[in-house]
Order: sequence, then structure tokens, then C-alpha cells
Amino acid sequence: MPSAAAPSPAPDRAKFRRARQRVAAIKGFYIHLAVFVMVLTGLFVVNAATAGEWWVHWVFIGWGIGLAAHAAAVYGRAPAMVASWERRKLRQLMQEPS
Repeated sequence: MPSAAAPSPAPDRAKFRRARQRVAAIKGFYIHLAVFVMVLTGLFVVNAATAGEWWVHWVFIGWGIGLAAHAAAVYGRAPAMVASWERRKLRQLMQEPS
């Protein structure tokens, strides 16, 4: 009985590479989140221990916007225009000589 042709390993490698990149992106976000929480906790303590106006909320707002953008980049969907550009650029780079 003839066996079916084995699937090409190239798609598996590409899928593994994409999965690995996705895991790295998620890990990067969690590291960013952990640093955000630790630093903001420390700054809150410093701000509470010193006399004067509250300023820690400005750091929270500014950095929080950056953290939200990072989360959107990792967990959100890229607009169709961006995804289309990424595909075109990838094809272009793959066709360039080494």
C-alpha cells in the first residue's frame, strides 16, 4: 500500500517560529507589566512618605498609556492595512538575495 506523501517540514518550522515569536511578545508584555507594578508601588510609597502634592498619578497615567499600547500590540488585532503591509514587506525581504 503506497503511503501518502509526507507533509513538508517548512510550514511546521514557520508555524513554530511564529509561535515562538508570539510567546516572546507575551513574555515581554508580562515583564513590562511586572516592572510597572513594582516601580509604581515604590513610587507610591515614596510619594506617600514625603510631604507635598501627589505626583505619582502622572507617572501612572503616562506609563499606563504605554503599557496599554503594549497590550494592544500583543493581544490586539492589527488593522488590515498593517497586516497587508507586513505580508508585502515579508515577501519583499524573502526575495532579496542573501
